[in-house]
Amino acid sequence: MSPIKSPIKAPGWVADFQKFIMRGNVVDLAIGVVVGAAFSSIVNSAVKDILTPILGLLTGGVDFSNIFITLKGPVKDTLAEAQKVGAVTINVGLFLNAVIQFLIIAFFIFWMMRLLSKLHRKEEAQPAAPPAPSKEEVLLTEIRDILAARSSEK
Repeated sequence: MSPIKSPIKAPGWVADFQKFIMRGNVVDLAIGVVVGAAFSSIVNSAVKDILTPILGLLTGGVDFSNIFITLKGPVKDTLAEAQKVGAVTINVGLFLNAVIQFLIIAFFIFWMMRLLSKLHRKEEAQPAAPPAPSKEEVLLTEIRDILAARSSEK
């Protein structure tokens, strides 16, 4: 059965787009983005739930979030109070927290990738078993052995 032809002709770029989407590297990129999004939730949890509390304990519970500069409006003790009254602030502490979190994430990813690359190298280092000899090789080996036996009999 032949496909039904539509009276509406698709623009030429549609076929080019389909070819582009179906190329291997585009599909690989899409898979990488999905896996990366899943991996980012793991990394964020590791940073937020494991590393940040340890870092907070080591630094004596230092909280940078209340380091801010009030540009306009009433000066308050905490950032939350300043934002509540509508003060315009430069949130230096929040920026520092973001930088610290980035560094922790980068460090965590570095060690995860290092571990994965070591595991990958160990898998590659194991030599594969040699392939079984072909029928021709087996036959030639038998002929060689027969000829060797005949020459030793003489």
